[in-house]
Amino acid sequence: MGDATGLPTVVVGTAGHIDHGKTSLLRALTGIDADRLPEERARGMTIDVGYAHLVFPDGVEIDFVDVPGHDRLIGNMLVGAGEIDAAMLVVAADDGPRPQTMEHLQLLDALGISAGLAVVTKVDVVEPARVATVVAEVTTLLASTSLAGAPILTASSLTGEGIAAVRAALRGVRDGLATVLGGGGRPMRLAIDRVFAVKGRGTVVTGSLRGGPLEHGSVLRREPGGGEVRVREIQVRNQPRDRHEGGRTALNVAGAGAVALERGNVLTTDPAVVGTDRLLVDLRPAAPIGSVEGRAPKAGALLRLHVGTDQVDATMRRVAARPSLAVLTLEREIATFAGDRAVLREPASGAVLAGVRVIDPEPVRGISRRRLTPDRLERLASAVSRGDDPEATAARVDLHGAVAHGSTMIVASDVEEALRAAALDAVTTHHREAPVSAGLPLPRARAAVLRRLRQLVTIERRNAALAQAVAAAVIDALIAGGSVVRAGEALRDPAAGTAMSSELEAAMGRLEAALSVAAPPPLDEAASRAGCPPEGVRALAADGRIVRLGPDLAWATPTYHRLAALALELAREGPLTPAAYRDATGTSRKYVMAILEDLDRRGILRRTPDGHEPGPRAPKVVSP
Repeated sequence: MGDATGLPTVVVGTAGHIDHGKTSLLRALTGIDADRLPEERARGMTIDVGYAHLVFPDGVEIDFVDVPGHDRLIGNMLVGAGEIDAAMLVVAADDGPRPQTMEHLQLLDALGISAGLAVVTKVDVVEPARVATVVAEVTTLLASTSLAGAPILTASSLTGEGIAAVRAALRGVRDGLATVLGGGGRPMRLAIDRVFAVKGRGTVVTGSLRGGPLEHGSVLRREPGGGEVRVREIQVRNQPRDRHEGGRTALNVAGAGAVALERGNVLTTDPAVVGTDRLLVDLRPAAPIGSVEGRAPKAGALLRLHVGTDQVDATMRRVAARPSLAVLTLEREIATFAGDRAVLREPASGAVLAGVRVIDPEPVRGISRRRLTPDRLERLASAVSRGDDPEATAARVDLHGAVAHGSTMIVASDVEEALRAAALDAVTTHHREAPVSAGLPLPRARAAVLRRLRQLVTIERRNAALAQAVAAAVIDALIAGGSVVRAGEALRDPAAGTAMSSELEAAMGRLEAALSVAAPPPLDEAASRAGCPPEGVRALAADGRIVRLGPDLAWATPTYHRLAALALELAREGPLTPAAYRDATGTSRKYVMAILEDLDRRGILRRTPDGHEPGPRAPKVVSP
């Protein structure tokens, strides 16, 4: 469950200058001291992110993230701000807006936080005229940010003046957001902000649960890294729960992946959340707020990206086809997803440079970069900004040309058409060059499609099997549509008819059988005995039914593959000499040297002074 309504709990983050009373205000609102570290209490300032919650009489709840206001702790502030739904800006009446007030506002604006309120505190220590002046200054500051029009209230944490009104305003913010958040909003994730061990319980992590419910016993994936953990217990405000809809959450987790968990990691079940070290992002340059100027990030400069509860160094390259977009190259992998919000800062000065929306967590690379057109980029950026997941998926497929999606690969329509054309061209070319052939062997047809796919789009090594499935599916679709005809394990052009007589086909079969031995007779002699004319020999080679290693030396393909596999197997046991291979096959030097030289030429084996060893293109041995 979430709060009493069953909706996700809204998370509100504080913002404001040091000593302006953020933690004191939370204590007055909730009765909870968010300063959780002894050093914080001793120094009277929030050093790390703190937490509190407010429960209304009807059971509705709000979670608070209390962030530090010191200028040297902005990185810690962003750990909390990266996972909030709304903001509560706090400004002291005696001090007025100060540098961190404006910098925090700039950060919230960069993150696109549009729900919230502002509270002018310490009204008990100044005259009413001073309070009115500060309210007017805050109104002016908010007007140029995403929080424009947010309610501005006044209160004293010491006397309690205005606290009830602040609670009521918070309830209004919560009610305006709860139904929106309750709509789901993929992906389900929990960005970790704290990790610690509890004696006798194991690893505990905390964070803000977003995008969907979580149940006891769930298995979550860690990103980046991919390790899995099992949820042993869910706690919300120190109370165990079987299910939580969203908001501040503590999880007791177990499993091999639990040991490596750290702040910045994300736990999720959604494949949309990925670990990546490159991002295509939409930039929103930081706007000037009060005395804090706005500065844009420079291409090639070292930047600091704050995303979720993580931060990482990055460099930027603008996308020429759409200058508002950029590719960020990160120092290491982070967890993110399309639509995620982030902030770019200058590491040296801490200046906010831009707000970031992730458009593509795995940008195009290699050959697929040819597809980077303004129209395709605009379509993807627009769909991600609207939160239109189906349209964003379609736009990403169109941009990449082919995208892995779970256990399948989705191919763009223009790429699919090119693959169909490649398959048809391979079949007709084969018929033209070998008119009496049984047809283009299926493996060669699929290889032609796969080769064309790799010419058009970038295929990552991890997606090689998916690409092969695409090639097979293209061939199957052509057969089903009648564009090609399948004859056994070969494809024919239906318009070409069958040029092979039954007599020729029988002769080819006799020759294939004669070559199915380790030491086959000379090819011309075997063909003469089988009654197979030269066009039949050419058809057998074109169909891949025989392997020719010389003008008069050939094996039936299955026999050759068996002999080649034996050579590789022996070479894996130790350097293979021609004599040892001859003894193993029971043949002569003539045959073994032809096979060994062919395998060397193709990189399956590699010749050394001691014998033949597995070469660079030898199939990998996979352990059970």
